[in-house]
Parts: sequence; structure tokens; C-alpha cells
Amino acid sequence: MRVDGPVSLADLVTDRLRLEIVLGHFELGDALSESRIARRYEVSRTPVREAFARLEMEGIVRTEPQSGTYVFTMGRAEFVQVSETRSVLEVGALRLAMRDNGVGLAEAWRTATDNMEVALREGDSRTYSENDAVFHEALFEFAANPYLTMARRSFASKIDTIRNKLGATPEHMQKSFAEHKTLTEAIEAGDVETAATVLDTHIRHKGASFWTVPEVAPETRWDKMQKLANLTPQRR
Repeated sequence: MRVDGPVSLADLVTDRLRLEIVLGHFELGDALSESRIARRYEVSRTPVREAFARLEMEGIVRTEPQSGTYVFTMGRAEFVQVSETRSVLEVGALRLAMRDNGVGLAEAWRTATDNMEVALREGDSRTYSENDAVFHEALFEFAANPYLTMARRSFASKIDTIRNKLGATPEHMQKSFAEHKTLTEAIEAGDVETAATVLDTHIRHKGASFWTVPEVAPETRWDKMQKLANLTPQRR
């Protein structure tokens, strides 16, 4: 890794580690070794430690005292809560974007859906997911409300990670593309209410169609140690 300009090593490590988590290079609940990541990125442990702290604030890693740092986990209940919050923000952003720059939003969505269609046809799930993210980010770009954007950032990386891990099946991409196409056509027709209804359904209910992880989030090594300790008979 090389530093160009004023960007710090901690910035670079944070960005790279976030990207690797989002792209699925680590499993949910995986332990993150400070020393191994330092060797992998060819940096000292100090910027890695700072990256852990920053990513913990974003919610995509968590540190357990005397245990270690782990990639986040998410069960269905939390996913539902995040989806509800996300729907409130995105539907609100949709209305603001249509009020102030509906033409720009329609053009951005058309480009994204065209790219998604090509990716779907070629079976390129990574490119499909990237354009899916671009589609939803456009809402906040054209709403141009910094407070909405800040609220979204609190869980954006989590959503991107879940999307890449669980939404890359051919069946999900087909259903997802149909909904994105309907949204784009509604906005191009100036039908805000239809778009708002479809967007809300798309966000709140799509989890039921592709959520495949267990109801209980994966156990960390610390969880397993605690369970074993509770099961081990105490000597008198």
C-alpha cells in the first residue's frame, strides 16, 4: 500500500478493510487478526488498530474485551429494524429528489438499471450488486440533504455487505431487477406515489425472499468458549 498526497495509512487501511468486508472476503462473525491484516497490507499494527476503531463506529466490526475484533453479524430481527429505517430514509429521499431534480434521478436510475440488465444477462453478480448500490445511492445524491445522508451512513456498509452475501442468487437478481425496472419507469412517468409504494415494499419485504442465514447470528469464538465454560462441571 502506498500513500499519495495527504491520505493517511489509517485512511487507506480503513477503506481497504471496509471494502473487503463489504465484498464478502470475510464471513460474518469472522475474527480479524491485527497482526495478520498488518502483514497482509504491509503496514504496521498501528493503522490497523485505528481502522478497527473507525469501522467499529460504523458498526461493521465489533471488539470484545479480552477476545478480539470480529466482523459484524446480523439476524433477521435486526435486519427487519434496519430495513424499516432504510425505507423511511429512502422514501423520504425519493420525494425530495423528485421535488428538486426528478430528471436527474430518472437519468441516473435508467443508467443503473441498464447496467443491471447487462450484468443479469451475463450472470455477473458483483457488477449487478455494485449497480444496485448505485441505484439506491442516487436517491441521496439528488435529494441533496446532508442529514439524510449522514443518517444513511450509520448502516450503509452493513446493507451493502448483506446485499453482496445474500442477494447474488439468480432468482433474487431476477426479482430485484423487475422491481428496479418498475421503480425507474414510475419515476420517468412522474408517478411519485407508485414509486414510493414500490420502493417501500422492495426494501421492507425483500429480506423474506433471500434471507438464508440462521435466525440466531453466528457464534463467535468467545460465544463458544462461554458456552463450553457453562457446560463444564465445576470441580469441588
